[in-house]
Amino acid sequence: MAFILGIKDFFANLGGKLIGFGATGLFAIALLDSAFVPLPGGPDAAMIILSAAAPAWMPLYALAATIGSTIGCAVLYLIARRAGASILKRVSAERRDRIENLLGRYDMLAVMVPAILPPPFPFKPFVLCAGVFKLKLWRFVVAIFTGRAARFLIEGWLAVKFGDEAYSIIRQHGLKVLIGVAAVLLVFFAIKFYRSRRLKKAVADEIQSQN
Repeated sequence: MAFILGIKDFFANLGGKLIGFGATGLFAIALLDSAFVPLPGGPDAAMIILSAAAPAWMPLYALAATIGSTIGCAVLYLIARRAGASILKRVSAERRDRIENLLGRYDMLAVMVPAILPPPFPFKPFVLCAGVFKLKLWRFVVAIFTGRAARFLIEGWLAVKFGDEAYSIIRQHGLKVLIGVAAVLLVFFAIKFYRSRRLKKAVADEIQSQN
């Protein structure tokens, strides 16, 4: 027990020290939190603390957190892709099947939308399943980057507007806000995908009619 508490204290102190390095520290926190060991508060708390202290730097902090989180998720994705289904042994069969079905139906949207949602939403199973079920890497990266960018920009905006209280607001109401943003993104990309398919079909029909 003392050993476990010691590890938790170490990572808590590590996160606190990394925040002192500003955008670089936030990048490191996001990368570590996404790829390896979740840090207390994670990049969300760091994003809010830094943005509240220096509002003018908020876009840079959001970019650093987004890139760090995207790289971290990509590392975990590649590990899962190499390890195969054995890495999903801690994911329940029901959840695994549900995520596999979402990936099959919605492709990158099945990763992008959950990437927006803050803790305690269990996001890592989506990353692992994307690797195991071989969602294309570039599509995975675009989905993660887009989702995380939306999440950190919203957190940054709340931090600029409400200061340190933004973290409490997100814990109490942020899930609803971010779910709303996720829904808007889902509708936007669904419409874009539908229009793209209609355009391709129209072009194909036109070529066929000319032949």
